[in-house]
Amino acid sequence: MSPRQPAEHRQTVSVGAELPRQRASSPEPAIRAAGSPVDHSRTEQGGFVLVAQPLITPLGSDEFRLLPRTRLVSRALPRWVTALWANQRAKNVAFDVFAVVLAVLDVWLVIPEEAPGYSLWLSGVAVAAMVLRRYVPFVAVLVTVPGFLTGWSQLAAMIALGTLARRRGWNWQLVVGSLLVFMCYFIRWPLTEFFALTWREHVLHVIWGVIVAGMPVAIGLLISARQELSRRIRELASSREREKALYAETVRAAERTKLAREMHDVVSHQVTLIAMQAGALQVAAPDEQSKASATTIRELSTRTLEELRTLVGVLRSGDAADSTQPGVSELTELIRNFRDEAVPVALDVKAEPSRLPRQVSQAVYRTVQEALTNVRKHATGARASVRVTEARDTLVVEVRNGRAGKGKRQPSLPSGGHGLVGLRERAGLLGGTFSAGPTSEGGFRVSATYPLAG
Repeated sequence: MSPRQPAEHRQTVSVGAELPRQRASSPEPAIRAAGSPVDHSRTEQGGFVLVAQPLITPLGSDEFRLLPRTRLVSRALPRWVTALWANQRAKNVAFDVFAVVLAVLDVWLVIPEEAPGYSLWLSGVAVAAMVLRRYVPFVAVLVTVPGFLTGWSQLAAMIALGTLARRRGWNWQLVVGSLLVFMCYFIRWPLTEFFALTWREHVLHVIWGVIVAGMPVAIGLLISARQELSRRIRELASSREREKALYAETVRAAERTKLAREMHDVVSHQVTLIAMQAGALQVAAPDEQSKASATTIRELSTRTLEELRTLVGVLRSGDAADSTQPGVSELTELIRNFRDEAVPVALDVKAEPSRLPRQVSQAVYRTVQEALTNVRKHATGARASVRVTEARDTLVVEVRNGRAGKGKRQPSLPSGGHGLVGLRERAGLLGGTFSAGPTSEGGFRVSATYPLAG
């Protein structure tokens, strides 16, 4: 640009990107981005002042938006492909057919028009050996050698050699098979052509012979190592799972032993004292009513001690001794212990106890026991009804009680609030349902459903 250009003249230039850290004292103008307007104004000293207007304006909130990220959608394989891959026998047959087709194409695409008859037959036998490679791989390699030497079954020999490496690993059969495949590639048939080759061609054939014989061996050994590694990983994972299970069982056994010790030392001791005091009261009772009450207390305490001993034995041994637990057939005895003037109870059982599963029968007994215990603690004097009904493949147990009797409220007993929670968990473990709640009459209802099938 001429230095005599008037100051009023302005023009727009398009150049490359601006150079970073350009000196202010440099006589060369600053280089701006392409398309940016540049003003060249002459100064009083005869120089120029470069004034550039930025073309890039900040984007507003309405103009700024993110483009949606492209998702890679993976399509599931067809069902027949998944079933074929899962069936080992079908997969082996598919691989054998694929190997035969490859070997046939390898021979058919390179066979000359004036080929000797014996070369065709030997090549065909080598192709047929693909069926034997899975059962007798070394024999399959030996069968493919004549066809490779005098014919064109190179791929068949390589496939057989790779199968031998994968199934037998490093042994004398693999060494012999590799040498035979190498010699078949190195030696040219007929031998007159072989001896007519130059030493350069022999060296080249040695290099390719090593590749032809070494590649299937390497692939076969790699597949074998991968299969062995997968098997070891599966065994290691299984071993870790067994170790975790054993450790969890050890922890549970320790917890069961601790719980059994606490039950034996604390609960059994207190219940024994109750039974002893009830026996003493039974002997020294002044009237028949007190004597009957003492007899009931002693019987209940004795039964509680027997159940505690059974539970302690189960906790220490870790065996689920279900045969010692009460079931539906013992509901009559349970109701007899609860039925008095404090808790009048009506029992209605419409089920055959002998046909019920043992766990379901025990769950019904514990449900009724916990519900009647809550009635005695929280609704003294209320009438209660127990109904056990078998309907097709389910068993329904329902315990209802009315309002507590007037003037019969007794001192409240300690309650942890875990009884109904335990009943709900027991029903869930057996695949049933559990519900509990107040009724419209002011009472309480406990209901549980247990499946009988499966």
